[in-house]
Amino acid sequence: MPRRPERELRAIRKDLQRAHDARHDRPGGSYRRRRLALAGAFAVVLAVAGLMGNAIAGSSAKRPARAPREVTAPMQTTGQTTTSRSATDTKRTPPAKPRPVVSRLELTFQEPSDPDIATGRTALGQPVRTLATLVLYPSERSPEGAGTAAHASVRRAYPLVIFSQGFDLAPTVYGGLLHAWAKAGYVVAAPTYPDTDSTAPGRLYEADIVNHPADLRFVLASLLAASRNRHSRLYRLINPREIALIGHSDGGDVTLAVAADSCCELPHIAAAVILSGAELSSFGGSYFSHGSPPLLVAQGSADTINLPACSVQIYNAAPQPKYYLNIPNAEHEPPYVDPGPMRTGVIRATVAFLNAYLKRRTAALVALDHGGLLPAHETLTSAPTAPPLANTTVVGTTTLTTPVTNTFCPGA
Repeated sequence: MPRRPERELRAIRKDLQRAHDARHDRPGGSYRRRRLALAGAFAVVLAVAGLMGNAIAGSSAKRPARAPREVTAPMQTTGQTTTSRSATDTKRTPPAKPRPVVSRLELTFQEPSDPDIATGRTALGQPVRTLATLVLYPSERSPEGAGTAAHASVRRAYPLVIFSQGFDLAPTVYGGLLHAWAKAGYVVAAPTYPDTDSTAPGRLYEADIVNHPADLRFVLASLLAASRNRHSRLYRLINPREIALIGHSDGGDVTLAVAADSCCELPHIAAAVILSGAELSSFGGSYFSHGSPPLLVAQGSADTINLPACSVQIYNAAPQPKYYLNIPNAEHEPPYVDPGPMRTGVIRATVAFLNAYLKRRTAALVALDHGGLLPAHETLTSAPTAPPLANTTVVGTTTLTTPVTNTFCPGA
């Protein structure tokens, strides 16, 4: 094949180079043209930025810079001394949270009754038993000290405790216990049963106790109705599924009847506390035939009004869960009405018991059951039967113990 002339070969090589440049954007091709265009655009941007900077600088030069402003609090003058305090030196104090307190409410319920046991009549002449009831409940105190009730729509419903007083004793005598239970987060209601309070109008007639279980049931129903009434101060304040009964002496007899006697029992009671009480045959029925709610029995070992054997009888017959609180050297009323270590121990034991069975907080009760600290040498047990009872006297560092001799409960 004849060889092409050198000039023709150079022309072919140039054509091939131009085609290659077009495909790979080599320098000298379209890539170089794009690069030049970008460089020109960048130069324009720099020029515009320079002009804007000069304009801003000129404006700043015309108006002097403003110094940082310091805000000071109003001048406070005391005598001849004047002080000024910068706002930057004071920190915002968050508003104080309301403090929990116990509020008080006095209610009167009129229970329809037979004329022979009535204590009064309505405006229409219907016979009724009048039941004045003291109610203590958790509330909030504002930082200024005024008691306030939460709005009903956001109120918290608390467990309810109904307390029954002893014969010839006003509910207010037990103020230390009632206040402690309310402060622990319970609505506490203490009705005054007819013929039991010497400070109330009327007579003292202990035999009327046979009507008191029905009175207690009526007070409970009235409180639950008030909790459903939007015009009541108790509206939405009571949890109807968390109800406990507590009673002392004759009130303990009434409490036990409503909690565990077939004559009068209510099935939805969550817990019951009997403070120096007894089984009372006058109510009729039978005790513990249908079981009972969790039970706490408290008894002073030196009680000559309600003998320790009466509380032992209750405890040993009750099904578990049950607890027996022995208060050494305690008589019938002091552990529940007099300030001091004994009442403090009763408060600790009862609050721990209520918290365990109404709020499902068992730690404190378990600790007391396993030898927790009680201030008057009380002992709490959950054994199947009550332990041997004894009077314990502490003299200096020596503990003297004498056994309790009475083993029979004559009945209330």
